[in-house]
Formats: sequence, structure tokens, C-alpha cells
Amino acid sequence: MAKPDELIVDIAARVESGQSNQMSLTVVAGGAVITGRLAPEAVWRQRVSEVLTGSARLGEFSTVFDTPTKEHGPPTHLHFHVARILQGTVGIPETGGMYRVAIEDVSAWSVGDFSYSDH
Repeated sequence: MAKPDELIVDIAARVESGQSNQMSLTVVAGGAVITGRLAPEAVWRQRVSEVLTGSARLGEFSTVFDTPTKEHGPPTHLHFHVARILQGTVGIPETGGMYRVAIEDVSAWSVGDFSYSDH
């Protein structure tokens, strides 16, 4: 989006201020459909850091995510927790992942997450 949709910026701001990860959202960004729950950036960073810390090969990168957020003003990114990229009837990864999407890259969005099924 050349000028981010004010509604999605407001949703992201409410997630940030409420420190909640219960808002489900589906977005189209760069042609990919991403669906899942939004999390405040601090919560998202903490979870990514925990995952990296548990990795023998990637543990050294965990400290990058320990740095507090520097953002002032309206949010510029959406932080998805337990999210999937939808491709046909498949969600990747099946267990959900952690995605960071620039709000300016969102070309379409919908409240709620989409389920996928092979039935």
C-alpha cells in the first residue's frame, strides 16, 4: 500500500497497546496469503528469541531479538504468531510460524484467519 490503510494501522496499534495475541488476521503481501494471530512486537521478539536460543546452530542470533523495540508513532509492521502461508489447500508450516510483515506491503486483508482443509 502506498499509504497504509488506517484501519489496519489502528488494529496493529491496539494489539501493541493491549499486549494481546488474540486478534486473528489474514493479509495478502507480495502475492502471499498469510493468516494467523497478531502479537505485540515485544511478545513476538521474545518468542523468536526463545526458539533461536533452543537451536544449536542459530542460538547466537537470539540476542538480535532481545533488543527492545525502538518504534515511536504508529506501527509499521504486523507481527504474526502461529501463522501460516496459505498455498492451495495447504498451510505452511502446519504448526504455524512467526512472520513479520511491513504494513505498507499489505495489498488486501481480512479480519479472521482462514482455515485450510483437504476435505
